[in-house]
Amino acid sequence: MINISLIVRTFVKYNLDIMQIEFYKYQGTGNDFVMIDNRLGTFPKENTKLVAHLCDRRFGIGGDGLILLENDPKSDFKMVYYNSDGSQSTMCGNGGRCLVAFAKKINVVENSTTFNAVDGMHHATVDEDGIVSLQMIDVLNIKKESDYTFLDTGSPHHVQVVEDLENYNVKEQGAAIRYSELYGKQGSNINFVKKIDATTFSLRTYERGVEDETLACGTGATATAIAMNATGTTDATSINLNVEGGKLVVSFDKKDNNYTNVFLKGPAEFVFEGTIEV
Repeated sequence: MINISLIVRTFVKYNLDIMQIEFYKYQGTGNDFVMIDNRLGTFPKENTKLVAHLCDRRFGIGGDGLILLENDPKSDFKMVYYNSDGSQSTMCGNGGRCLVAFAKKINVVENSTTFNAVDGMHHATVDEDGIVSLQMIDVLNIKKESDYTFLDTGSPHHVQVVEDLENYNVKEQGAAIRYSELYGKQGSNINFVKKIDATTFSLRTYERGVEDETLACGTGATATAIAMNATGTTDATSINLNVEGGKLVVSFDKKDNNYTNVFLKGPAEFVFEGTIEV
């Protein structure tokens, strides 16, 4: 005899275990992110396995990271950023720009905003073509060595000039530096750069947390522009960065080796939206 009550209880439990998550996908010069509106606080923020699953390109949605938009008492919204491995991380410049575009799409802001992130408050604007200009943190401490420069632009960055950038093994060489004794357990993002002209550089980045080369890195582009100025490679204070996924512009004011009024500018584009059951 079939136990109908057992079947019903099992079915109910199965459905209670299913979570439906509404998401939006954005990309900024090829740096792609899963965006979730978490103003109601329903997303399980400590579930790092879930975050990694959603970022998985084969079994989930796919992304270099996942970003939650949350309420904030001191600003328009709060940015909570996760690496694709599920770990909460430091600031992501392209992610911040994409989050601003997302906030505009869901009517949280219009064309100008101030939001809170792990490294403090950020101001941003969106122009009529969808180009997002994001103010980054001031950079006051720069470590200049003979073969590399290290600085923090909201995330730690190693910047190194290489000649044959097009054929450089970014994943292998980036991982070797990221996991070396130079940066210890915490590691660093690793940027390889080549000068094109007085105001233009090409850039490829190995990102920790993704543990691979990405098509772009906003804090990396910011770090590279400042590093090239700080080392005298360029005198420009508005620098064009050719990244694998497009073009970014970094501008800043410089006084006594301090870099203020730093802005990261580039496209932030909506890709698709949907609902996923997990």
